[in-house]
Amino acid sequence: MAALVLSADLSLSTGAEPLRAGIVGCDTSHVIAFTKLINASDATGPRANVEVVVAYPGGSPDLPTSADRVGPYTEELRGMGIEIVDSIPALLEKCDVVLLESVDGRPHLSQFEQLAVGKPVFIDKPAAANLADVIAIFRLAEKTKTPCFSSSGLRYCSAVTKLAADPAIGDITGCSVASPFETEPHHIDLAWYGVHGVEAIYALMSPGCEAVSRVNSSTATLVTGRWADGRIAAWRGLKDYGDYAFTAFGAKGMAFDRGFSGYEPLVDEICTFFTTRNPPVPAAETIEMFAFMEAADESLRRDSALVSTKEMITRAEQQLADKGQKKD
Repeated sequence: MAALVLSADLSLSTGAEPLRAGIVGCDTSHVIAFTKLINASDATGPRANVEVVVAYPGGSPDLPTSADRVGPYTEELRGMGIEIVDSIPALLEKCDVVLLESVDGRPHLSQFEQLAVGKPVFIDKPAAANLADVIAIFRLAEKTKTPCFSSSGLRYCSAVTKLAADPAIGDITGCSVASPFETEPHHIDLAWYGVHGVEAIYALMSPGCEAVSRVNSSTATLVTGRWADGRIAAWRGLKDYGDYAFTAFGAKGMAFDRGFSGYEPLVDEICTFFTTRNPPVPAAETIEMFAFMEAADESLRRDSALVSTKEMITRAEQQLADKGQKKD
């Protein structure tokens, strides 16, 4: 294990050749899109410093959106010249940095347990299927000194970043975000697809949410978060159609934008992270974001009552303690 950490540090420090990236989980279209962006012959900026060279297919047999896609996407990567290996240890021998791409959040913790050897790891959305697993991942990352972060592409969407930096709005006092909403029974409701909209909220608001409430209907689910400083954010999960819309309220005014600008900004952030080893999204923020999402589920169970995010974190920590996980 120590040898793996040392080899990662040496390859990161030379800068003579692009960092070799490995993919874990070939069951999402992201693996194709990200590889095309990173390995493009005309790649510039941070993408020029990274090359995807190896992949481990993985896959979840009990999840059709994984089982039906892992084979075709694996073969497409093979056709792009990516070496396919049969285990995570074999992958680690051939790469300096890792893209954990499994579409199913459930295996992320067990996969990260194998990947936590000191090499930078990006964890695609959802970071895990629930808050307890997210906390366990970041505890292990800290213990093993493995730099990692998780994000949706919506955090870096141009519509969101422009609103966040718009001087005409002033300091953001609240926001309203709408995005597509689909659920998967093995995940907390918002983690499967609602996470895109929640990422946008946190990009605009930063952490600090103390309580969450949720109401549900046949066409949408509406989640409201109250920040400790009095600010309010709302997320509307659209069940009937897919679109992205963002309204920011500020001390000077308000503004609206919509749409998704593609994966390039996120991939640039990932490649910059691989080079610097500095996570652009702190672990505490991702943990709070999952507490927000778990509180939304709990609110429905309590007839739309306000639910504390701290309560959700305390409950998740207790779940880990019951499983024998110890705080480090």
